[in-house]
Amino acid sequence: MDQVLPIALVSLLLGTAIALIFFKNYFLKRKSEIGSISKPELHSDLHKKPPKPTHQSKKPLSKPHSHVSSDKDHNKKHHPLDLNTLKGHGDSVTGLCFSYDGRSLATACADGVVRVFKLDDASSKSFKFLRINVPAGGHPVAVAFSDDASSVVVASQTLSGSSLYMWGEEKVKAADDSKQQPKLPLPDIKWEHHKIHENRAVLTLVGTASTYGSGDGSTIVASCSEGTDIKIWHGKTGKVLGNVDTNQLKNTMATISPNDVSLLLQLLLQM
Repeated sequence: MDQVLPIALVSLLLGTAIALIFFKNYFLKRKSEIGSISKPELHSDLHKKPPKPTHQSKKPLSKPHSHVSSDKDHNKKHHPLDLNTLKGHGDSVTGLCFSYDGRSLATACADGVVRVFKLDDASSKSFKFLRINVPAGGHPVAVAFSDDASSVVVASQTLSGSSLYMWGEEKVKAADDSKQQPKLPLPDIKWEHHKIHENRAVLTLVGTASTYGSGDGSTIVASCSEGTDIKIWHGKTGKVLGNVDTNQLKNTMATISPNDVSLLLQLLLQM
């Protein structure tokens, strides 16, 4: 019994020493591996040279006014044939039409206003125009000139359907003072029709002078609805001259030829 105890103690001490030696070698090996990995990174960082400070060359500042003016000129001309820009519309333009003499331009705008511009000088910086307010609740969708540049036919769309108005001007009275320029008169409604195509909207509105054959030169206006019907109107009186109905195909647009209106004449004869 006395001999077994010393042997057990010796074995325990030897096992402890062996374990310490093993763990020591393991930790030394791991330390060397970590050092070998970190050394190249340190050397690469040391060999890197600090970046040279960049000196920005001072360039003379260009005049901003020249750029602004060139931008304005660039924005002003969208096409080589662009002569001028008509401003003043508060919303998208839904229709436009030149007068027969080419000196007036009527525009229908979604803001509820029809404007008739006087184009006496196409290069002018500002243009005189007549302002026609469509009755409340309506939005102008198309416009056409009647007998002359002082009268326009306007198609207006409302919740209840389409309406047709003809505005005409009175002749300008000469002022007593010859130096004072006469003011443009306010147009008046000469005739109007409501629900001209029931509840359907007007797609196009076009007018032409009836000079063919025995025509008296008065304007004939055609209103094309989004349905299948097209109505023909007398521009000056607002009288319905005819009605065309395809009965099958829905309309997309309509126009009247100013030179050959034989089809229109046949329609008027049948009516």
